[in-house]
Amino acid sequence: MDKNTIKAVLDDWNFWQKPLRTGITRPLYVSKLTDFINTSQIVVITGPRRAGKSYVMRQMIAQLIKTGTAPTQTLMVNFEDPRWPALDTNLLETIYKTYLDFCSPNPKPYLFLDEIQEVTGWEKWVLTKHELGQAKLIISGSNAKLLSRELSTLLTGRHLTLEVFPLSFAEHAAFADAVTEPPTNPTRTLENILEFGSFPEVVTSTQKNEILLNYFHDILYKDIITRRGIRKQEDLKSLARFYMGQTASLITHNSTKKFLSLTTTTIEKFSGYFEEAYLIFFLKRFSFKTRNQEKSPRKLYIVDTGLANVVGFQQKRILGRLAENLVFLELLKKQNTPDQQDLFYWKDAQQNYEVDFIVRHGLKVTQAIQVCWQMDNPKTRERETRALWKVLDIFDLKTGVIITSDEEGHEKKKSRTIQITTLSKWCSEFHR
Repeated sequence: MDKNTIKAVLDDWNFWQKPLRTGITRPLYVSKLTDFINTSQIVVITGPRRAGKSYVMRQMIAQLIKTGTAPTQTLMVNFEDPRWPALDTNLLETIYKTYLDFCSPNPKPYLFLDEIQEVTGWEKWVLTKHELGQAKLIISGSNAKLLSRELSTLLTGRHLTLEVFPLSFAEHAAFADAVTEPPTNPTRTLENILEFGSFPEVVTSTQKNEILLNYFHDILYKDIITRRGIRKQEDLKSLARFYMGQTASLITHNSTKKFLSLTTTTIEKFSGYFEEAYLIFFLKRFSFKTRNQEKSPRKLYIVDTGLANVVGFQQKRILGRLAENLVFLELLKKQNTPDQQDLFYWKDAQQNYEVDFIVRHGLKVTQAIQVCWQMDNPKTRERETRALWKVLDIFDLKTGVIITSDEEGHEKKKSRTIQITTLSKWCSEFHR
């Protein structure tokens, strides 16, 4: 591939000659990325496919240019562009030298390398450029474990990681407002999220289900089947579709085996691949003993409620489970803020009480959250509140939360309080 052809491809992805579309700004990620870039570390951006990593990179480049960086001081390379030939370090070095020849950046340039895992042997090339101080490196990929395993081997202590997820509740409202008249309200935002999820393109498109099905196909084929050389493709797809219909359910490999003609070894392996590709998440049970955590069933959540709806084996949408999945995703995104936290579900030893989410900061439990779509039934209310009262006592918490569809209020018992709030209100206030 000659240098003029390389330059022509790069022109399409860079701000050197013209402004490029940067989409609707996601301030939380751009702010965090700005902080990371101002360190001496390699910056790694990971997250599910189509969550917006490339646009966050573009927004960061636009921010750099706005604050005085020359456009030619930045280079963005998208390694999923089909015009690139065999992706290896020889091509990577040729691209870099072509950039230097045409743009002559001075001082040290910013290199934004998108979907870097597509390049064979990228790790040593990135490390060399970093160690020689030749560039500020920002790399992205759609596979959590693949990147982290390679980075932990070569880049220990030399990188910071930013995870980009589909839109939060507040971001969803901002994206929807950009394409609808009149602006959406919190109730309508919630309805849209529970039905169609929060992938940026889905929010702004009219072909929502078609896009979601394509995303599911791409995650399976591009991030798992092709990369892992999966032979039992139908088995993998069957397990993925099964999981899409089990959101907010307690799962073990043995229990899954009863529904599918797969071995527990295959289920365990494929489940790990789904986690690596950010398709699913397994939430551990809270326990001070690691052995108890590992032996207990995990709670399953899906990266996007829209995917769960269009792919899962459900005769009808189960709003309570989708609501719980949404709360999990909002709590998960909180981990990208300075307010770092660990998440668990809680269940007592006798299996009589369960609380959906326990939030721990360091060694201290700081929050207990239940999600119950409807509490009109007295038995349901008693079940949900008694488990929460027990957890408040165990961890000496003054306040717990129950998130519902439409009820607000509170219950008090001595010095402790259960706040009851709606899902739309909780989501609206959560990231403030």
